[in-house]
Amino acid sequence: MGLNDPQWGNNKNGGPPDLDELLRKLNAKVAELFNGGKKGGDQGGDAKNTPPRPAMGGAGVGLIIAVILLVWAGSGFYMVKEGQRGVVLRFGQKVEITDAGPRWHFPAPIESVEIVNLSQVRTVEVGYRENVKNKQLQESLMLTDDENIIDVQFAVQYFLNDASLYLFNNSLPKDADTQVIATHTLVRQAAEAAIREVVGKNKMDYVLYEGREQVATLATKLMQEMLDRYKTGIVVSKLTMQNAQPPEQVQAAFDDAVKAGQDRERQKNEGQAYANDVVPRAKGTAARLIEESQGYKQSVIANAEGDASRFKQILVEYEKAPGVTRDRMYIDMMQQVMTNVSKVMVDQKNGNSLLYLPLDKLIETSRGTAATPVVVDAASAVASSSSNDNNAAQRARDSLLSRDREGR
Repeated sequence: MGLNDPQWGNNKNGGPPDLDELLRKLNAKVAELFNGGKKGGDQGGDAKNTPPRPAMGGAGVGLIIAVILLVWAGSGFYMVKEGQRGVVLRFGQKVEITDAGPRWHFPAPIESVEIVNLSQVRTVEVGYRENVKNKQLQESLMLTDDENIIDVQFAVQYFLNDASLYLFNNSLPKDADTQVIATHTLVRQAAEAAIREVVGKNKMDYVLYEGREQVATLATKLMQEMLDRYKTGIVVSKLTMQNAQPPEQVQAAFDDAVKAGQDRERQKNEGQAYANDVVPRAKGTAARLIEESQGYKQSVIANAEGDASRFKQILVEYEKAPGVTRDRMYIDMMQQVMTNVSKVMVDQKNGNSLLYLPLDKLIETSRGTAATPVVVDAASAVASSSSNDNNAAQRARDSLLSRDREGR
């Protein structure tokens, strides 16, 4: 019975066709197709009793086979998106890596293809999940070099750079979603190992405050070296410290210690500021005194040298004219002495009897003198001047004449 027979699928009882019978007839027709239209096992005269074969039986089977082959060949087409790579496997062995675009490979079971996304940046959290409040203490608690425990939470961003290494050097499941979870687990374990090594080599204050960026940088470098050593095909793009603090159980004590440290630094800064104010002023005063002493020294030396030079010049003049030099020296000395005293000498011989006392000059002189001030009583001075003016004038003249004679 051919495929185009109107009685196809009908049996004697009018029920569904017998599958065993259909398969047997299909096998017989395939055998006739390959035996040139003869039934398997028929010889000579038996062929005369063979009913004529339907004209379209072999063509229908061939059409079915062609459709099956076409569908099988069409299953080898696949599309590689931008940023992805296709790894073609022939019986499990890598054949080639294809770029973006429509591609074709021998269908299964001969070849298969694995699509790997190389452009996607993936993120994995260590020490928390989705939120820093959702802590994972088994991952975040770490021991520092000074035997303190800190709570470190960080995130790692990574991407794939080699599809072949990623597929063949990692134990990955077949399912794509499960592969992502397995990759996250791999990266998380490497990140945790790297950050624990870096934290374990540094002190607590360095990790918590001034060294957070350096710790992240060193952990990134160490993590990448670890992944490269195992040839995982994974590249770490960034490691970010989300939170670093002491454990919650000792947070209050740690805050008190931090405040005490801040007070200590503040007092040190205040002391340093006071020292920076006092020390320069003391140094300036010392420098001023030194300069003043040097100036006084130079002044005394210059005056002494000047006096010595002047004495030598006077000596030369004295040797030439002793009398004249003595008179000149006496007059100069008297002029110098008289200009510094507050006494007034009056010659009444050719003058009137009215006496004028320069009280303002006397007061100014007494104020400018460092010694005991001179007190001038104007009334007593006027009264005494009228009675003793002749005696004073006479004594002044006698004194001048005696000094003149002594000088000569």
